[in-house]
Amino acid sequence: MAESVGVVVTGVSGRMGQMLVREIAAHDRLHLAGALERAGHDWIGRDLGEAMGGAALGVAVSDDPLEAFSRAQAVIDFTAPAATVAFAELAAQARAVHVIGTTGLAPEDLEKIRAAARHAVVVRAGNMSLGVNLLTKVTEQVAKALDLDWDIEIVEAHHNRKVDAPSGTALMLGEAAAAGRGVALDAVSDRGRDGITGAREPGAIGFHAIRGGDIVGEHEVIFATAGERITLKHIASDRSLFARGALKAALWGQDKAPGEYDMLDVLGLS
Repeated sequence: MAESVGVVVTGVSGRMGQMLVREIAAHDRLHLAGALERAGHDWIGRDLGEAMGGAALGVAVSDDPLEAFSRAQAVIDFTAPAATVAFAELAAQARAVHVIGTTGLAPEDLEKIRAAARHAVVVRAGNMSLGVNLLTKVTEQVAKALDLDWDIEIVEAHHNRKVDAPSGTALMLGEAAAAGRGVALDAVSDRGRDGITGAREPGAIGFHAIRGGDIVGEHEVIFATAGERITLKHIASDRSLFARGALKAALWGQDKAPGEYDMLDVLGLS
């Protein structure tokens, strides 16, 4: 792929948005084709570099996704469910690869994204890191190897500004564990324990969310039975790894057929 791929970053004023801008600037195969924020945001119309507190980049922040997407080959989107669903339709119209790192998507949101993926490439993952996606594969294999005498608990920790729980990554791990056992996660998920709950249900997959400080992301899968435990854990200490994974996905999707993919596809682990 000789030509540079133009990327639009949505939610560009956020921590991940700004991290993506910096990573794109340092990339030799990508360039920033557009920067989006919600209507009414005080960055609209300003040069992005200056809005970020640095030198001018020659890219003005816009609130017009259709116009921005028309000039790009990829859209990277770590925003909110409602915005992501709207962006999916517009990115499909533009035939741009839509890389989605947004979490907290409801079943009806996912259905709309699948509809958009009939016309363009969508890469959606609860976590863009290589390590987490390897952990997902290992979790599925371990769950498949162990019987129901082994309880499964997933513990995740994030910064105090994260708005959804369990995290998208925790749900990825839960889906992997459920797949290993040949069951649907919705049928066995246990996300809330308070008061007199009674004994743990056999076969349940438990979730626990910790929120505090500036924790980037920690995920632990615990397999526990009488007399022994297996613990699988991933710790992210630098959120730039998520940005780099998203950029990898944007490049990977350029020559793919329309459809919905994930980071296991991007990394060749599916």
